Amino acid sequence: MTPQADFGIFAVSVCAGLIGSLAGVGGGILVIPALTFVFGVDIHLAVGASIVSVIATSSGAAAAYVRDRMTDMRIGMFLELATTTGAVTGALLAAVVAPAFLYVLLGVVLLGSAAMHAGRLNEETPPAEPPSRIAAAMKLSSSYPDHRLGREVPYTARRVPLGFALMWIAGVVSGLLGIGSGVLKVLAMDGAMRLPMKVSSATSNFMIGVTAAASAGIYLGRGDVDPQIAAPVALGVLAGALIGARLLNRVSNRAVRLVFLPVLVAVGIETIGRGLGFGL
Repeated sequence: MTPQADFGIFAVSVCAGLIGSLAGVGGGILVIPALTFVFGVDIHLAVGASIVSVIATSSGAAAAYVRDRMTDMRIGMFLELATTTGAVTGALLAAVVAPAFLYVLLGVVLLGSAAMHAGRLNEETPPAEPPSRIAAAMKLSSSYPDHRLGREVPYTARRVPLGFALMWIAGVVSGLLGIGSGVLKVLAMDGAMRLPMKVSSATSNFMIGVTAAASAGIYLGRGDVDPQIAAPVALGVLAGALIGARLLNRVSNRAVRLVFLPVLVAVGIETIGRGLGFGL
């Protein structure tokens, strides 16, 4: 790699970290295409660097989000049970299930979700409702300080069984197809459980780091993590994630949705492309 290429990778990674920390999806959606198409990096090394970028995004943003009380640790740890068991299930099914149809199906679901998500662009906070019996029993209600609104915003998890089931599916998809499930995690928390968008994004950032850290050792053992590529990616993504962490509490939930929506569409199109044989 030339110094110019290293700087280019770093610059792209800053953008990836910024978008990933705001949308709660990690930086792979930008890092992998940029490394393969622009810089000519082998896809396996690009995926390895992407795993590093996800850990960097989570590490850089998660601490700030926890400090600012944006991350709901209780909900995150509860849902991580579903994601990890789903990932194990997906890994076991990978040997017997043809992935092409599932890629296309997932892409269609994501694009349909994007349409529904666009319909809630102007929703700043979910309508206030009393907690369900499950949410009350598990204490899945909390609040976060919104600097943009200038007040404490209370919220409670709704449709907890549906959110848990969708998180399990997100884990299955991640383990079965080998793709990141940050987008699905945000959809489950924002769409099914009706958490505020900022809380969904911050909690997803916390969760994706756990998932990525669990698989990073596999990529490292296979030799798919090249320090010369992973280093500028990690540094750039970390810088972008720290910037995003400072911005999240100062922008509106609508602005976060506007960042998340094109990411959702891009992931849907890329996933369909994989299923049809011309995606990454």
